[in-house]
Amino acid sequence: MIETPRLLLRPWRAGDLALFAEQNADPAVMRFLAGVLTRAESDAYVARAEQHLARTGFCKWAVEAPGVAPLIGAVGLSWLTFEAPFAPAVEVAWRLHRRYWGFGYATEAAAASIDDGFNRVGLTEVVALTAMFNTASIRVMQRLGMTRTIEFDHPSLPPGSALRRHILYRLSRADHPIGKS
Repeated sequence: MIETPRLLLRPWRAGDLALFAEQNADPAVMRFLAGVLTRAESDAYVARAEQHLARTGFCKWAVEAPGVAPLIGAVGLSWLTFEAPFAPAVEVAWRLHRRYWGFGYATEAAAASIDDGFNRVGLTEVVALTAMFNTASIRVMQRLGMTRTIEFDHPSLPPGSALRRHILYRLSRADHPIGKS
């Protein structure tokens, strides 16, 4: 588990699945991803996160806001699962229920995940990626101190998809505030 002043990044619980599925069925939440997920697809996402945690010791965690909500989304680190010129790489990613947008939760949880990746896991670099016109996520990447690097076509998205063109941001341990101490 990872604690921040307002959040708890923790392993997934059975009670999280319905709330997460509701979030993943929301077109607004999923508009920069490959589309809404069915309940089975949402549950499979959680299963992959749990398997990643068992294999590596880190994952895309369930995020709880104590006193606010038992689950506000998923944030954390995972190895990229597609081939790219910058792979292998560990990605920081976030997906929050839209009720919890605009409160700084994505930045807070992602920063804590990155700190954990550099401190406990021993990573030397973390990347983040998003569709070119996802300005909200790009702002989070910038607040995290990440550097914009390349544009690329995401290989998991079909040619002609408006979401295919992506931007990659990077943060090295040496450039992260904890790496400079």
